[in-house]
Amino acid sequence: MLINHGTGKLLAYETMASSFPDPLGVGHITSYALVVAAEFLASILLITGIVTRFAALMLTVNMSVAFFLVHKAALTGEHSGEVAFVYLAGFATLLLAGPGRISLDKVIFE
Repeated sequence: MLINHGTGKLLAYETMASSFPDPLGVGHITSYALVVAAEFLASILLITGIVTRFAALMLTVNMSVAFFLVHKAALTGEHSGEVAFVYLAGFATLLLAGPGRISLDKVIFE
């Protein structure tokens, strides 16, 4: 998520923010900022194992909006949300399962 989506969106903020889809009705720039926060910052948190459930929650919400609102829950067709659904399943699993035994969460919070 970080490499394929988050970094590109962060670097293209100036050009993409004003025309980014606004599925929640909060404004294009706000929607874009929320997506960048999830796909870039939450991905870094998830990779490092810090506040894993919070990061997974941010990414689960992000992928839920992408799959259900932007792609209209379509797994096939021209505007398929198949990749968003796969990411959603993975992040939801991490949200429910939580961090593993060797995560920084385990070291910091226990």
